[in-house]
Amino acid sequence: MKRQEIADNWTLRLMRGNEFVSTEEKLPVHIPGTVYSTLLEAGRMPDPYVGDNELRVLPLMDNEFIFETAFELGEEMLSADALTLVFHGIDTLGEIFLNGIALGETDNMHRTWSFDISAVASRENTLRVNLHSPTAYIAAANRQNPVGGTSDAMDGFPQLRKAHCMFGWDWGQRLPDAGIFRKVEVIAHHNADISQVSFYQEHIKTGRGVHGYIIPEVRLHVTTQVSVYEEGEPVTLGSHEDLRRKGFAVEAELVSPDGAVYHMEGKRRGRITDEDGGTGVQQMIRVPDPRLWWPNGSGDQPLYTARVKLVEQATGDVIDVVEKRIGLRILTVNQDEMPDGGKNFAFKINGAPIFAMGANYVPQDNILPRVTRQRTEKLLREAVWANYNLIRVWGGGYYPDDDFYDLCDELGLIVWQDFMFACANYELTDAFEETVLAEITDNVRRIRHHACLGLWCGNNEVESQTIDGAWKPTLKQKADYIKIFEYRIPRLLSREDPDTCYWPSSPSSGGNFDAPQAENVGDVHYWEVWHAGKPFTEYRKHTFRFLSEFGFQSFPCLATIRTFAEDRDLNIFSRVMEMHQRNTAANGKLMQYLSETYLYPKNFEMVLYATQLMQADAIRYGVEHLRRNRGICMGSLVWQFNDISPVASWSGIDSLGNRKALHYAEKRMFAPIMISCREEGEITQMPFPNMQPRLVRCTFMLHVANETQDPVNASVRWSLRDAASAEVRSGSEEVQVLPYDGRWINGGEALDAMDIDQHEVHLEYVLEIAGREVSRGTTLFCAPKYYMFRDPHLSVSIEGEEAVVRSDAFAKGVCIMDGDRPAVLSDNFFDMEAGERRIRLECRPENKLRAISTYDIAG
Repeated sequence: MKRQEIADNWTLRLMRGNEFVSTEEKLPVHIPGTVYSTLLEAGRMPDPYVGDNELRVLPLMDNEFIFETAFELGEEMLSADALTLVFHGIDTLGEIFLNGIALGETDNMHRTWSFDISAVASRENTLRVNLHSPTAYIAAANRQNPVGGTSDAMDGFPQLRKAHCMFGWDWGQRLPDAGIFRKVEVIAHHNADISQVSFYQEHIKTGRGVHGYIIPEVRLHVTTQVSVYEEGEPVTLGSHEDLRRKGFAVEAELVSPDGAVYHMEGKRRGRITDEDGGTGVQQMIRVPDPRLWWPNGSGDQPLYTARVKLVEQATGDVIDVVEKRIGLRILTVNQDEMPDGGKNFAFKINGAPIFAMGANYVPQDNILPRVTRQRTEKLLREAVWANYNLIRVWGGGYYPDDDFYDLCDELGLIVWQDFMFACANYELTDAFEETVLAEITDNVRRIRHHACLGLWCGNNEVESQTIDGAWKPTLKQKADYIKIFEYRIPRLLSREDPDTCYWPSSPSSGGNFDAPQAENVGDVHYWEVWHAGKPFTEYRKHTFRFLSEFGFQSFPCLATIRTFAEDRDLNIFSRVMEMHQRNTAANGKLMQYLSETYLYPKNFEMVLYATQLMQADAIRYGVEHLRRNRGICMGSLVWQFNDISPVASWSGIDSLGNRKALHYAEKRMFAPIMISCREEGEITQMPFPNMQPRLVRCTFMLHVANETQDPVNASVRWSLRDAASAEVRSGSEEVQVLPYDGRWINGGEALDAMDIDQHEVHLEYVLEIAGREVSRGTTLFCAPKYYMFRDPHLSVSIEGEEAVVRSDAFAKGVCIMDGDRPAVLSDNFFDMEAGERRIRLECRPENKLRAISTYDIAG
């Protein structure tokens, strides 16, 4: 098999003129390339993220587009038994022409599209791709047969198999780009090639240890399908005997991380089964003393290279090779019955149940060619930095590039992979079923070998919203839901990837419209905090089995806002700021929460800062509570990890890669070994001073969580301190916490603080192991706006590779700023007592550092 990429000499032409480009102009394109990326690179279109430019560039998508190139094929390619033209990502409605001859059409950006060009290709070739308007298509289709979906996106968006969020979402603009967003190539097939490979791991368990199963050997079963070409048509060979008769053999081997090579043994029928009943060729490789793959925080991520070769027996020549990197592991989802009548929902890795910690990933940009491996790696390394062990690929975007999954393998990030359906009804027709099943087959075969893959999920919120009638589903669409997500997709997965857990929807209790938001079964999306305006403490009323979505908004830093707003726009209720707030009326909601939490901010920068502190605190309340209930709850995934564009949103990392306060808080709250506090006081019992007078109990409970493979022997120290950091009372306790467990100090009894003034005294607590601090925190017993902070007179200087912060008093939410953005440090947005704190610089600052704290919000 030979491959030739078609990346150069492309041009783009618009079929109808507009304010940016005339119909006569041909703009140069490098593939991957799209309409928006091409016009931006040519300087022919304003940045859609600036001001209200979105409204100017959206009409571009009412147009029709022609992408065209010329390329040559050499003799080796032209002499092949068959030639295939492959589009690995085309968005979306295309007509493909080679040398003036129509090859076919495309209508699904999530698929890989292949066209036989054996009878059409020549030495010199012209390739033309006509792309039709996505906006005109969904409007026409929706007039003919309306299909409902979220009002944050353009009407009719479910009609097209295209990233739904490109049509808008409650965190992203309406920029439904069009183009060729992955590579295009010609593949020459000579005699035979490998059409697909799958792996099944058989782990030989001899017992259970502290860290999970004891596994002295793994047997890797490799199943290969080979296609031979007869008169230009591929014919699948399903057995060793078929291969031998055609003069071919398959050889499989596995290379360990240290270079040791393990060879195949055995020849059996395989596990791959096509619709027509054909099977593949299976071989088995024994791996003694395997190095197991673990998620981040639980162990290492050794990766083996599986290599499958197709050999011509007469000559010994290798005519095709497939290589895949795999991790040896057992990754399941435990759904056993629980004593309370519910069911567990816990990821288990190599026999060890882990508490899933992470967030929801959305597309990194509306303009997909800008999503590079380098950019993705930087983002995913931020997940590891913040102690994530799992990331959910949300179902309203697109299936990420191979780089994404390769990096998750390397970094130890389990992937919860949604299929691309979200917040909509879907009308099942023969054509829709055909393209959706082809889409899922393409992506399952592309992704299934990855060590990181932990779960396939049918959709985002479609089950719960179908029950609720959110988008007014017809009776047929309700029935279609069951057919698609509880029959056709699981049936396909039973053939293509039977070893990975399939979950029909998120949230769900397992399907069949059976209470998808039940707290004691499956996963839950909880939005009472934020959408319903409930206080942060509301999280403590719930112990979900698995909380896969919950979130709280904030604004990005001023440096990010200045990329889209002018000075005159720096008011959260300005038109431009509200254009970059896609959740209706959410800026007002932020001010509502701010009024309950902090004193009135003195300027725009303090508004931004205060919202970030609120966001971090809201999520901390939820995560720490759920980790204290480990065993009942086994996962918390924050909404959301990243941004698609510069907006106010629920993200912890903004679109420019700046860490918000939330991301720093996640590093602390997701730490494998963590101390947290459950306080009682004014903040939980009497949050408003004009409530009916009552006795307010002031107590606190401290808890140590251990999400590691080893027992923890630690010291807990706590101090009640006043605003000047003077100690009022203190205590300590030695604790031992078993692996993958948690423990309350003081036997789980609350410690009394009834004698303090809650407006002048706070709690500091520290966890140390062998004299080394591993986790700390502080707690107020009242809202920050009521606490009598003193001016800490913060100062910050650089000494070598450290920022040194000095304070004269207790300072909460200390943020070290580098100009208009938070400095990039090993910690930021932290609390500190009077004295000195040293923090490692992770990036040299561009400006003189300065420090702010909660005291400065109104001061």
